Amino acid sequence: MPPVRRPKARATAAPDPYPPSALAELGIAVGDPVRFRRRDTERWKDGTVVRREVDGSLGVTDPKGAHRSVLLETVEVKERGPRGGILWVPLTERAARTEQMRLL
Repeated sequence: MPPVRRPKARATAAPDPYPPSALAELGIAVGDPVRFRRRDTERWKDGTVVRREVDGSLGVTDPKGAHRSVLLETVEVKERGPRGGILWVPLTERAARTEQMRLL
């Protein structure tokens, strides 16, 4: 009698420790334009939000495609001002701001 074949167990993906709602808590979403710098003496580097990292930092992709993990205190978010101009607001300030949720 041949041995019984059992179906192979499928590997399950590990749950994301910071789901997209973690970005919503900060007031940002995947794909938002940001700028960051590692030290105060460096120039600002442009980037795009990718995800929230496990250690609480922000995952950013720079224009060359490199993935960076930067502290929340060193990130600024691009916004429109009251007259339509571009403003760069620190991420910690934006996260502390309370906004009314959209109804629809």
